[in-house]
This record gives sequence, structure tokens and C-alpha cells, in this order.
Amino acid sequence: MTDTPGPLTLRRLLDYDEDGILRLVLAPHGFDVPVSGVVIGDEGPDAAHHGRVLLATGMNPDAAEAPETVREAARRGAVALVLRAPGERPPPPVVDAARDGGIALLTRADWADWNDTVELLRAAAAFAEAGTADPLAQHAAAGGLHRLVTVAAGYCGGSITVEDNQFRVIAHSATSPDADGLRQSTILGGRVPEWRVAEMRRSGLLRALWTSRDVIHRPARDEEPERLIVAVRRGGELLGSLWAAADGGQLSEDAPEVLRRAAEIAVPYLVRHRLRADTGRRRENHALRGLLRQEGDARTHLWALGLEPDTPCAVVVAAHDAPPGPVPDRTLMALALQAVAHRASARTVRERQHLTVLLPVPDGDPQDGVTLARELAALAAAMPDAPTVRAGAGDVVDSPLDAARSQDEALLVVRVLREREERAAQPGGPARHEAPAPAPAPDGQPPVRHAGLAGTAQAVTALRFLDAARPVWREHGGAVRELLRADLAAGGDLVRSLAAFLDASGDIPRAAARLTLHPNTLRYRLRRARERFGIDLDDPDTRLVVTLAVRLEATEDGSSGRPPI
Repeated sequence: MTDTPGPLTLRRLLDYDEDGILRLVLAPHGFDVPVSGVVIGDEGPDAAHHGRVLLATGMNPDAAEAPETVREAARRGAVALVLRAPGERPPPPVVDAARDGGIALLTRADWADWNDTVELLRAAAAFAEAGTADPLAQHAAAGGLHRLVTVAAGYCGGSITVEDNQFRVIAHSATSPDADGLRQSTILGGRVPEWRVAEMRRSGLLRALWTSRDVIHRPARDEEPERLIVAVRRGGELLGSLWAAADGGQLSEDAPEVLRRAAEIAVPYLVRHRLRADTGRRRENHALRGLLRQEGDARTHLWALGLEPDTPCAVVVAAHDAPPGPVPDRTLMALALQAVAHRASARTVRERQHLTVLLPVPDGDPQDGVTLARELAALAAAMPDAPTVRAGAGDVVDSPLDAARSQDEALLVVRVLREREERAAQPGGPARHEAPAPAPAPDGQPPVRHAGLAGTAQAVTALRFLDAARPVWREHGGAVRELLRADLAAGGDLVRSLAAFLDASGDIPRAAARLTLHPNTLRYRLRRARERFGIDLDDPDTRLVVTLAVRLEATEDGSSGRPPI
């Protein structure tokens, strides 16, 4: 079988981009301009870009030098330039420079990244290289991967299954009544059964598949028919595999050559399969972030998420305080899987220290989000080496369009859980910047690390008051602010004493007991606050300001209403 590769053109590239990674702004020389490759960023002042697409990864379209960058790309022979530009079109000077230079101008979708763009270009090139000179390639060009395996199965005299490198079934030919049970269960389950993967690993078949570039023959044995297997590779990268089974007969003599050629043609299809999975996940994350931050078009985000606007939902947030790293990342990944296992329609997005779950609640049950929060906290507590995770659920809202309100509530619930645990660890009230170890609840049970709004309503309201008062406190704290800042810098003994005194409603013996101090020591500290800073705790207004100030200083670092990005 011979093949004549066809050229990749701008038209074929855009036709291949079914996911909308690229948007065309301008094509001065039409769509049939040949594309010879891709270049990323600036390769130096003398580098030529003849026929290639330039990805302007470091270019700011609004910068004064951006038009000259476009002209320089055209002078070096680039046929197209891709940049990241918010909105529908880049600034007019950039568009004018592309028109004057005769270079096509494209923008990258906001939800995509540069890796997606590179993968798209390489996959489109692989499609072009596959050509259409032989019958298999022609059938693939006309009907895609399913048509390819159907025709190849006819040439082989058996049946064919295409799997990705996670053993998921991507395409398969028709299954005859004589097909063996393994093929039937693989197709019905959408992936190779786990026991079969383990068996292939023990027998060395997987090692042979991953390392061999030729067709592997497995003779018939017991109830298993004869099989041929070949890896699908792009260069040294393993994308998946093709399996041909005899299905009650014998495979044809040229079946190995047919399977080998089918694997070559299947490369761009498996690249696109992986690209779609990656871009689909990125598009969903972008849409969920936009919906929760109330950025962009909310109904477009709903469409990307596959949600109806009249679906009741709640937001659940699971958060940890550990520094970023592999263990916290694995923990959030496991929690995301648990959320989807709880309800398949759940949508998740991971940030540095948060997992946010948009949970559809079709029956409007207000406890559904709390149940998921409990499951997430329990799973994290059971995972070895996992950081402490607290999970909060916001109230059910009538539509995903209102999900931002439920998210704000969930974040406040998580803050309440954290503060309660810190106060339990240090009954006198922890000073800001301290990191006390988790302590058991007073009854000896582990601390509660999940809750909904109903169980934390008053504490959440208090946090809302504190957040609203924080700007006033920062500007008008006066003597109380000076006292707290000076004492926190010296260790925070006075702040803890004030917190205990106020929590005990002015009962010095009870406050001293909580601090494990002699009452006279506590009286001395309070007297020092009066003498040094003029703080009179007998005055009710002063007590109110001090009460707010202690809480504000203790929660200064946790005041953000949204997850860090």
C-alpha cells in the first residue's frame, strides 16, 4: 500500500478544529495557504518561519510593540500568527499590521492553553500526512475512525477494537454472534476489564505492546480466538492500540499488514480523542469558574457545563491549609472523583487549596450538599498523609445562574469550621499567624469538619459583619489597633487575654481558668492595656470595639470571600 501525503492548509487546520480552540480574525491570502509546521515564541532574530504558524506565547496584543511583532513574523515567512486576545478581536493596530504584512491572524480561545494549540496543530498535520491514496485512508477520510475499523475488519476477516492508552474503547467494528466473551464484555463496559489488564501485565503482553513497533500475534487458546495487536504511536509516544480477533474463524494472511496500516491512519484520531478529553475538561473548568465568579456570559457557561437554567443546585467547597504539593493535589483529585461518584452530573474545579463542586439537586433537598460535604471530609480523613480538609455546603439555589451565592456561603462555612477548630485548640483564642495543631472536640470526639449553612448560620452572619467592618477597622482602629498590633508582634499574650475575658463576659476567674493563669495575672494584663493604651474595658463601646478588633485580627488572613486562583 502506498500513500501520497496531502498538504496541511489553513483551511484543513480550521476544519479539523472542531472544538473551537482557534478563532480566525484575518486571512489576507485566503484559506488554501500551505502550513509546514509550528513555531513557539521567538527563536531569535535570524530564525526563519517559512510556511509555519507562529504561536505568540509572550506577546501582549495591547503593547505598543505588538504591531511590529506581527510585521516581523510576516517578514520571516510565517503564514499565520496565533495570539491570546481577550474578546472577539485583537486591537485594530495588530489587525492592520497583519493585513499589511499578508499574514493570517488567529486568536486562542480563553478556556484553552498553548499546549492545546500545539496539540491541535500537530494532530491536524498528522491527518494531512495520512493522505487518501489507499482504500483504508480514503474510508477514514470519508467516515472517520469507525469507518476505518469497519473496513479494516473486513480485510482482516475478523473484528477490530481501538483502545486508548487507558484501555478505554474508542471505536470498534461490528461484533459477530461468535465473538468471545472478553470482546463482548470489553465493548459493553467501554474498557478492558481490570482482571484482563492485570493478566496482560503478569504475562508480559503489556511490556511487549508498549515496546514493540510491530504486530504482536497471540495464537488461539482454550476459548480465546487468535488475536493480533499493534500499538498506535506518534513518534515515541504511545497513544493506544488496535486489536483484531478472529471471531470464530481465521484472520486473513494480510491481516498484519492491514492492522499496521490502520494503526498509522488511526494516529490523528487518537490524538484528537485525547485532545477532546483535555480541552473538554479545560472548557468545563473555564465555564464553571466563569459561572461562579460571574464573569462572561452565564448562559454560555451553562451550555458548556451541560446544565439547564432551572436546575436547583448547591455549591460544596472542600479546602485544606497545606502548602501546594503532590499530596494535597492527589487529595483534591480523589475528592473530585468522590463528588462525581455521589452524583454523575456534579461539576468540579480544583484550585490551589480548594475543590469547588457545583452539585445539581433535582429534588431541592437542602441536606444533599451537606451529605456530600460529610463524604468529602470523611474521605480526606481516611486517606493516609492527606492534609486536614474541611467541607462546607451552601444553601440550594433555584438555578446554576445563582451558584455564586451558594459558593460564598460554602466558603464562609469552611471559615467557620476552621475558626471553631482553632478556638478549641486554644481556648483563649489563637493569635493571628499561629497554626495550632487540630484538637479534639470537648467531648473527646474528632473535630467536626463538615457543615451546611443551617448548622452555622449565626457564625456565618458574624463573619459577614466582620468582613463588612474590616475596611473601617483598618482605617479607624485608633488606640485599639495600636494595642493589638504591638501585642501580636510581641507574642499575642494580651490579645489572648482580651479574647478570653470577652468570651467569658467579663468573668475574670473563669477567663483566667481558660487561660491557665492566676486571676491576678489576668487583672494585671488588663490593667496594663488601660495604662499603656487608654483602653477602658468598663466602657461598653470600647468593649464592642475590642471584641470586633480581636476577631478581625484573628481572621485577617482568612477574610477572602473567594478561593485563591
